[in-house]
Amino acid sequence: MSQKRPSHPADAAGRTYRAFGLKAEAEPLAPGLHIVATPIGNLADISLRALATLAAADAVVAEDTRVTKTLLAHYGIATPLVTYHEHNAAVMRPHLIARLQTGAALALVSDAGTPLISDPGFKLVVAALEAGIAVTSVPGASAVLAALVVAGLPTDRFFFEGFLPPKSAARRQRIGALKAIPGTLVFFESPRRLLATLSDLGDLLGNRDAAFARELTKFFETVRRGPIFSLAAELADEPIPKGELVLLVGPPLETVPDPAEIDAKLRGALASHSLRDAVSIVAAETGLARRQVYAKAVAIAGSLRKP
Repeated sequence: MSQKRPSHPADAAGRTYRAFGLKAEAEPLAPGLHIVATPIGNLADISLRALATLAAADAVVAEDTRVTKTLLAHYGIATPLVTYHEHNAAVMRPHLIARLQTGAALALVSDAGTPLISDPGFKLVVAALEAGIAVTSVPGASAVLAALVVAGLPTDRFFFEGFLPPKSAARRQRIGALKAIPGTLVFFESPRRLLATLSDLGDLLGNRDAAFARELTKFFETVRRGPIFSLAAELADEPIPKGELVLLVGPPLETVPDPAEIDAKLRGALASHSLRDAVSIVAAETGLARRQVYAKAVAIAGSLRKP
């Protein structure tokens, strides 16, 4: 049975938005939950599709309506706003799902960037999908990707951790769990904790290459790059930075095992294991290819058998 879309106050006058100094009318929007990315700082970083979606929706579901109201006003959009954040999510979610089930088209936004990245939108999306409601993405700005592409660190693999725990003990435990991930690590961090977090990262991960991006896309955008210990030393002599931060740390440092150390490991392993097992053990410990370790093991085993 087809769902009838509820009426909207803007239906009579048309759902409109302004762009490039011109007024445009938005096309009708399909019922369902529309996940709309908004600017992370520069208000120009929004797509025409996002503007049309926000204008045509029956309501915009926002974390902080004061923040979203500024964006909508900038583009001449008069769509009603509904508050949805971590403190009221459990109460509001059933109401939003019920509204969607009547055929409403709702646009979900976060305060900045792409929704669901470190915000409560995930549970709303899951509830909508479980209720058989269509969920559509309207992609756009993301602080994670914006920082990653200017950091100068490997981008082929990355892991987004979000915020680390604020207390040092819990933070260090979590950093330890991330140590072996073979990609760039991406964090959100408070300026007040940046120096302490860099210190913990250096202690547990070593002096990896790192970067932090502050106030991305805004007038005072700053990207600092360098080894962890160098960045920490620089920040120790500076005022606490202001603005939102994305902190990035490069993959594990590649180290070349000392040949003498490899020989010592093989001798120890061969003393109590077969040649095959000794090769497997040392290859796993050093990260070297089995064929490299095998050639050394054969030579050492031969020397051990000589009278």
